[in-house]
Amino acid sequence: MSLREINFDGLIGPTHNYAGLSLGNIASDRHRGQVSRPRAAALQGLAKMRANMALGLCQGVLLPLPRPNTALLDRLGYDPGASPALLAAAWSASAMWAANAATVSPAPDTRDGRCHLTPANLVTMVHRAQEWPDTQRQLRLAFADTRHFMVHEPVPPSFGDEGAANHMRLCTRHDEPGVEVFVYGRSGGRFPARQHEEASRAVARLHGLDPARCLFVEQNPDAIAAGAFHNDVVAVANEKVLFTHARAFADQQRAYAAMRAVFPDLEVVEVPEEAVSLEEAIRTYLFNAQLVTLPNGGGMALIVPTECRDSPAVSSWCERMLAGNGPIRRVIAVDVRQSMANGGGPACLRLRVVADPATVDPRFLLDSDKADRLSAVIGREWPEQIAPHDLGSDWLIAQARRAYLSVLETLGLTELG
Repeated sequence: MSLREINFDGLIGPTHNYAGLSLGNIASDRHRGQVSRPRAAALQGLAKMRANMALGLCQGVLLPLPRPNTALLDRLGYDPGASPALLAAAWSASAMWAANAATVSPAPDTRDGRCHLTPANLVTMVHRAQEWPDTQRQLRLAFADTRHFMVHEPVPPSFGDEGAANHMRLCTRHDEPGVEVFVYGRSGGRFPARQHEEASRAVARLHGLDPARCLFVEQNPDAIAAGAFHNDVVAVANEKVLFTHARAFADQQRAYAAMRAVFPDLEVVEVPEEAVSLEEAIRTYLFNAQLVTLPNGGGMALIVPTECRDSPAVSSWCERMLAGNGPIRRVIAVDVRQSMANGGGPACLRLRVVADPATVDPRFLLDSDKADRLSAVIGREWPEQIAPHDLGSDWLIAQARRAYLSVLETLGLTELG
């Protein structure tokens, strides 16, 4: 087998809106009630996928979930006089942030030599807790070859699990055994710590990981309180490199020492507080970036949102980093402003899976032709804008359903309809 890292991006759905449902997500709260632009959002996300393919990276796609979720409203006994937040939850397009779809352990790390995926239960927030059954259906189609993949049930809802957004992997190469780092929270002050240690440990056991090659690291409560609701807002890893803010972990030096003890080749690229404050790192999503290995010896590239380019502090630090001839050789800015306004940067939009592309259902793998066809569907079917009062309207229900079915037909995935 030829194992490669495949980034599966979530296609931003036709009900993308700014309801401000995510407690602890500063951007989401700041843009609550504003008019969203689903068509522009989806095209921005698709442009990022195309740019990754142009870099020579293997690119996959996960589909929007069917919205509105009327079954959720029925289970809640919703009526028009109920809380607007309940209605908005049923319309949420938050599954676009595929980093929360699942936790993934590649075959070289697992006892049975298969790639294991556990859908995240996302129980902390109502609008996200509804996602996992439909996400699991997609994962079980995309990774249906049980010789190479195992898709689990989610961790029971007693423990909150937010998926790959709180998981990192250190390795010499993607196709070699690695060290899996699970980051959990204990306290976030005014905001909830969404990833429970017990959930992380359960996932490690379910995946058959070697306990000697697993680490469980506490996220800095100050980072959670500042709006880093997932670890990937303050740290990201790729192969030997950990790119992190100096205030990412509860005990930063102890975290580094634990990683080096099991992975001596670790290279830490730390951004100090005096260079980029924690607040500025969260505002610009410097660390919610895709840190990728370019093919043909091209080194590593950091794919950041354009907000990083526009920040004097962040852009200045990136220039100094590149001048220092470290492991990260390129910084590439991409426009995902519609996602950013809801608190999701380039890393939020993708789920990393190390696998042989030949073992994946090809309908979930992107190429230029599929990208063109998706672009046409988005331009034809996605709403140009959604205002808060549009949620629940008959015209939007019809358009969202038509858009969803059009995507399924375009990719030949009508069994999800």
